[in-house]
Amino acid sequence: MGNCMDKAGAVENNTTYQSKVGSKSSSSSNPFTTKTGSTRSSWTVPSYKESRELPTPRTEGEILSSPNLKAFSFGELKAASKNFRSDSLLGEGGFGYVFKGWIDEQTLAPSKPGSGLVVAIKKLKPEGFQGHKEWLTEVDYLGQLHHQNLVKLIGYCLDGDNRLLVYEYMPKGSLENHLFRRGADPLPWGIRLKVAIGAAKGLSFLHDAENQVIYRDFKASNILLDSDFNAKLSDFGLAKAGPTGDRTHVSTQVMGTRGYAAPEYVATVPLLLD
Repeated sequence: MGNCMDKAGAVENNTTYQSKVGSKSSSSSNPFTTKTGSTRSSWTVPSYKESRELPTPRTEGEILSSPNLKAFSFGELKAASKNFRSDSLLGEGGFGYVFKGWIDEQTLAPSKPGSGLVVAIKKLKPEGFQGHKEWLTEVDYLGQLHHQNLVKLIGYCLDGDNRLLVYEYMPKGSLENHLFRRGADPLPWGIRLKVAIGAAKGLSFLHDAENQVIYRDFKASNILLDSDFNAKLSDFGLAKAGPTGDRTHVSTQVMGTRGYAAPEYVATVPLLLD
């Protein structure tokens, strides 16, 4: 499930937030903290403290009650994105639309445009490629995994048929835009190397986790770039748990990007189809 970019970075058929269908943690690593004894909750934005532990399987209720994520109301996200107006639109893909929004950095409540924390709000189309299962998978994995080379999921909204996700804003957009946008200046080789290393670190984190994660959608449009061209993997709707314990194979369909197969696919033969 990605593109967070300025208007200057908009391109035709933008696919930056597009998805085809989403160290051991401790209580002290919770990126959100709630202060007591005040009239309203106070929140802090997620940190980059690594969290690898993935207790699975989890019910939908357990996933959505993650202490790491903010459960937004649909009204809050409408206010944060100026009612999803066209001048807040960052991009569009098969999943739906991505809008620029603003929230208070402490309370995460909607704030006036231009003030507070800038976020990217992904609003799924009911008829889009990505369904509830993939939306929930994204919430599940990014609600538990934290690393400087994975995009941060701040919260979500589940309201009737409305399914939205709120991410940190990535000013430089996707790698795809820099590589294939018409008229784009070529990236210097130093930046290319930096992006490649950052993306590799993100994959390494997933592969080395206590419970391995098979990413399954590694491509340029899912590599997002912050203001310093640090790379972060996004779109975990197709992610799947890797082999654990005495399991020697992964039962799965080969999904994701044509021409790419996660190393776990190759290393865990036989590959069963489900």
